[in-house]
Amino acid sequence: MTKNILILVMLTGFMPKAWSQDTLQISLQTIQAKVQERNLQARIADKQYESASADFQQSNALFLPNITVSHTAMVTTNPLMAFGSKLNQAILTPADFDPNLLNNPKRTENYATQIEVLQPLINVDGIYQRQAAKSKMEAYGLQSARTKEYLVLEVSKAFMQLQLAYQAVVVMNQANQTAQANLKVVNDFYDQGLLQKTDLLDVQVRVGEVSNHVQNARSNVKNASDYLAFLMNESGAAQVYQPDQELSAEIETAVFDVSLSENRKDILAIDKSSEAYEKMLQSGKMTFLPRLNAFGSYQMYDDQLFGTNAKGYLVGAQLSWSLFDGYKSLGQLQKSKVEYEKAEVEAQQYKAQSQMELHAAYRQLKDTENKANNAQLALQQSKEAYKIRKDRFEEGLVKTSDLLMAETQMYQKELEYLQTVFEYQYTKNYLDFLTK
Repeated sequence: MTKNILILVMLTGFMPKAWSQDTLQISLQTIQAKVQERNLQARIADKQYESASADFQQSNALFLPNITVSHTAMVTTNPLMAFGSKLNQAILTPADFDPNLLNNPKRTENYATQIEVLQPLINVDGIYQRQAAKSKMEAYGLQSARTKEYLVLEVSKAFMQLQLAYQAVVVMNQANQTAQANLKVVNDFYDQGLLQKTDLLDVQVRVGEVSNHVQNARSNVKNASDYLAFLMNESGAAQVYQPDQELSAEIETAVFDVSLSENRKDILAIDKSSEAYEKMLQSGKMTFLPRLNAFGSYQMYDDQLFGTNAKGYLVGAQLSWSLFDGYKSLGQLQKSKVEYEKAEVEAQQYKAQSQMELHAAYRQLKDTENKANNAQLALQQSKEAYKIRKDRFEEGLVKTSDLLMAETQMYQKELEYLQTVFEYQYTKNYLDFLTK
């Protein structure tokens, strides 16, 4: 607890002044909320689902009627068309049967208004196509949900990277202060003739190296901030973010079930995708069955525009059976079968790969836990070693190179420990993502 408070105080004290005006403190919860709402990858996944949903809505045509209304205007001197127009208009007279008029009709105008209804009754292949569209829609819905779960993981990783970057700044500022203090001591010893010029130059080189590391650490803060802005779709603003809490240095062990969950959304999605291909295969088989459709129309004819003097209707049903279409249906059926078999193999491969990734992540968690424990021990040992060498250096018992080596090792071990803690926390979050 004391260590955490100390780091937080140091974080505030060593914050670069260049960030003070443009730095925005932000929490993980705020970032998660903005990402779920604005992230471009999530929006793309939602649009894919909406597109699949629209495809499924189109399949309603399998049950709903197709209704069209048309109005046709026509002028003709064609004998057959002229006689038929008068017949439709119900204006035929005995004089119209005069052979001279039949063979040489006058200019005849005909205006027809028609309401046409086509009603599907039995189309078995269409039923399976509708089921395939529904499975595809559900697959995209599950993929969209899985994408948002992945973004939760990615945001937590990016937030921890920002925390790590800030703590690296703290460590490197400490290293810079230590290097400056050592330079002062060495410079005093050199002025007193107790050290050679090479010792002073070595320390000056070390100060320059640490200064570069400080600048790199600050750049990493900006890089982490840019990535968070990208995830939140706020990349237009050159904003530096500051986490509202530091990266936890505690290693909390966790137990995970390494068996692959069949209820994981991406697993369900790939099963739904395979199911869609299966329905398309069944639809292809059903194309060889007959189809039954009803039709009807209501017509209104007149010799005036939009007139309705004569009326009539037509109602019927059609049973059709495509016996041979030049191997088109057979070829499509063969293709559907291959695509379904391919989807099944891809589903098996994806599940096997996911199980392998799950085992690998669990082993990585155990390795990282062991690595973190060793890194913590190494950090403690390096701090103690540096303290001893510094005391002995001030007494003239240790060479300058030994002091610089101990100092470098101490801060390297501190950075390594922070990096290992980050790796452990991320691996644990990743395992949680893989098992839910």
